[in-house]
Amino acid sequence: MEEDGGGGYLFKIVVIGDSAVGKSNLLSRFARDEFDPNSKATIGVEFQTQEVIIDGKEVKAQIWDTAGQERFRAVTSAYYRGAVGALVVYDITRRTTFESVKRWLDELNTHSDGKIATMLVGNKCDLESIRDVSIQEGKELAEEEGLFFMETSALDSTNVSAAFDVVIREIYVNVSRKVLNSDSHKGELSVNRISLVKNDGDKSWSNVSCCSR
Repeated sequence: MEEDGGGGYLFKIVVIGDSAVGKSNLLSRFARDEFDPNSKATIGVEFQTQEVIIDGKEVKAQIWDTAGQERFRAVTSAYYRGAVGALVVYDITRRTTFESVKRWLDELNTHSDGKIATMLVGNKCDLESIRDVSIQEGKELAEEEGLFFMETSALDSTNVSAAFDVVIREIYVNVSRKVLNSDSHKGELSVNRISLVKNDGDKSWSNVSCCSR
């Protein structure tokens, strides 16, 4: 997290998960409202910057799309540094991608600089007829790991903007809370001094809607 020259905020958010879970299409749907059915596997790292206004403040979200293929994981590990938010994505039609979530969370915790506002995303909820992971399983894993949770569809736009917005707002709220509680000038804030841990009594993640039929 850093301040941009105009006094707003710049938040780095990473989108992680196994290959072909739809990370790139989630990002392109959010940033450009586009979906590419012939999307190629991401090589290395790509990013998009999206501006949003929260409480009258300009917030720039720099969203990094990381390659899910094993052979690129060592290359992309450096790009976790500085991230204050993450979407961990699995494909609801492929259980193996859901089973990989904890490994991705471990990698995120290992390579990131501090606590991360994290959303667990079950993508491709438009493919209900071939679902392999239930909504309840997603919710239970999110509760166990203390994550936000949502099911999305990059194809039909279901919950895509909402998933990113929740993460961006969570980062903003926690940064703002830290600024208000600090005697130091906010320009001195570093990511290592920002706590993104939600209050134990805050169950707001459980109220986040998921895709339903």
